[in-house]
Amino acid sequence: AGSPSRMSCAILILKYAIQTPLGLQRMSSLRYGIPFWLDRFPKRRVPDYPRHRGQLDTEVAIVGGGLTGCAIAYAFAAAGMRVALFERDRLAQGMGAVRSLGLLRHEPDADFSEVAATYGVRAARRMWQDTRRASLDFASALRRLDLRCDLEIQDAIWFACASDREKRLRQDLHARREAGLSQDGASWLTPAALKRETSVSGVGGIKTRDVAHIDPYRAALGLASAAAGKGAAIYERSAVERVRAGRKKVEIRTEGGSVSADRIVIATGFPSSEFGALRRHFDLFHTYMVQTGSLTAAMRREVGRRAAMLRDTDAPPHFLRWARDDRVMFAGGDQPAVPDRARPKALVQRTGQLMYELSVHFPAISGIPAISGWDAAVARTRDGLPYFGPHRNYARHLFALGHGRHGAGLAWLAARILLRAHLGEPARGDEWFAFARTL
Repeated sequence: AGSPSRMSCAILILKYAIQTPLGLQRMSSLRYGIPFWLDRFPKRRVPDYPRHRGQLDTEVAIVGGGLTGCAIAYAFAAAGMRVALFERDRLAQGMGAVRSLGLLRHEPDADFSEVAATYGVRAARRMWQDTRRASLDFASALRRLDLRCDLEIQDAIWFACASDREKRLRQDLHARREAGLSQDGASWLTPAALKRETSVSGVGGIKTRDVAHIDPYRAALGLASAAAGKGAAIYERSAVERVRAGRKKVEIRTEGGSVSADRIVIATGFPSSEFGALRRHFDLFHTYMVQTGSLTAAMRREVGRRAAMLRDTDAPPHFLRWARDDRVMFAGGDQPAVPDRARPKALVQRTGQLMYELSVHFPAISGIPAISGWDAAVARTRDGLPYFGPHRNYARHLFALGHGRHGAGLAWLAARILLRAHLGEPARGDEWFAFARTL
């Protein structure tokens, strides 16, 4: 789908919104700025972890209480380490996972052929294998821990609506096969098969089996609770203000006290001001999501099996997943990071734009109302791949940064890579997810 015209966007904004004193725009049934996952979670059940006060000595301090930080806390605590996690606001309520679609994708958010051209076929193959394994292992861990996070296995389809983009998809699938990734569950969809699977009138696509999606907020809370059950200390509303690494310890100052740790893990997605020198590796942008009301019976008959998550080849891409009660969740509209004062206006405009673009892909559901719209801040590295591991300029530090649109499965991959790095037992291929690949 192409971008809507200015007139189309203006009509959609008028259709979906009226001005409010807060600078947000809404109709009575459309809520802006509140992620679906947070809105549906009973407020009385939101856990309340303490603020950090006084002095604390621990083995590993983790900064960042999103899905990745909580996965890392669980992995380290389950391995028998003394862990303390620090979140500046409320646990898992930041601009990351709780605002995502909760997809456990099997591949990085990058073209295999481009990664292979940059780092070599062997490195690219290893990255794809490790990402797929992490996604599958994460789903298994969520089941094993009995975390009720609406885990559901579905297919994933990456499709094209133009011949030049169809050629790109075919080349990418061919490059994977040539590299020996024939066991990744990916296959080609003809236009007829794509139409049958999704009702999309495209020219072809790649179908991947056994992908999953989750409620990322419930998953993060469940992992934090499991980590606490293993002895981890969880602190909310406890911003880290300063970090100083010495020869034997890392000294950390929080809003309420001080922490001495053997190691610090930075799991904030984007480097904070404390690590300003690392920011040149990243671009920060905002992406947007909408959720619709329930499809009518007539609409359900027109939109196919509703058994797969979808991604198109637009630049930037759109993602779609089906939610409960036959609702649609649709994401896209990426743009460079918007200043806080301009976010409400941008959110209204992008919500209207996404609803228009959704109707282009699925004409049968044109006119369905949006129920909620929200944004998310996403850090993307210059080469499109995340950074998990140490950095030569920061002693006693480990980083989990640049998650981009790779999906929730990378939280588990980061946890496993960083645990091995802390133990001094890196696995073959871990170096391709670290800063070393570009330094």
